[in-house]
Amino acid sequence: MMLRALSSDWLKIRGKGIWFLAALGPLGLVAMQGLNFGLRYDYLMKQYAADPWGGLLQNILSFVPIALFLGCTLICSLMANVEHQLSSWKQLLALPISRTAVYSAKFTLAVIILLVSCLLLSAGTAGLGLVLQLERSEMPIADVLRIGVAPFIASLPLLALQLWLSLTTKNQGLPVAIGLTVSVLSVFSYKLHDAIPLKWPLLAYTGPGALQVIAGGAILGACIVGLGLIHFNRRDVD
Repeated sequence: MMLRALSSDWLKIRGKGIWFLAALGPLGLVAMQGLNFGLRYDYLMKQYAADPWGGLLQNILSFVPIALFLGCTLICSLMANVEHQLSSWKQLLALPISRTAVYSAKFTLAVIILLVSCLLLSAGTAGLGLVLQLERSEMPIADVLRIGVAPFIASLPLLALQLWLSLTTKNQGLPVAIGLTVSVLSVFSYKLHDAIPLKWPLLAYTGPGALQVIAGGAILGACIVGLGLIHFNRRDVD
């Protein structure tokens, strides 16, 4: 049943610019660091002479949380607007598909879109390093993959919260405002206590306790999905 709902949602987002947005984020981040290294190549190569790949990853990591949080916000809002703008909730929920399947399919689709975006970031990071003539043999493949996947898992609580708010609120001003605020605050997340989820995307890559942070992101994300699902199942639709 959920697969039917997922297939339907997959078709609904065609032509909505969501996949373009999912690609624009990581490619824009890679391009920005390409410009940064291109303009200051000699200086940065000298600064990171001991570990040039590590220096590149560190520069990219600085902007991963804000890109992730913005991505969670915009993708969830755009997906929800497909239903809100057409006022199709009553027709959708009148079909022989449970509300649980509808909600789960939308969350699954949001996860797939953002995961593809994060894997594109890892691929773009590897490509940028090679363009910058960093040694292919010294590429830390595990770290390149981790910079995309680990922060993504740690950001699942915000994705779950944004989907909950976006699907249950016709006016997208509130979820978008919350998402933008969180995104801006994430720039200063390194100053926050480690227990605050806003800092988890950074900690998921840099540690200490990276595995615990990743597990915490997955567990808290699942809890918020559960709460959102309970609310979605009980609420009236417009």
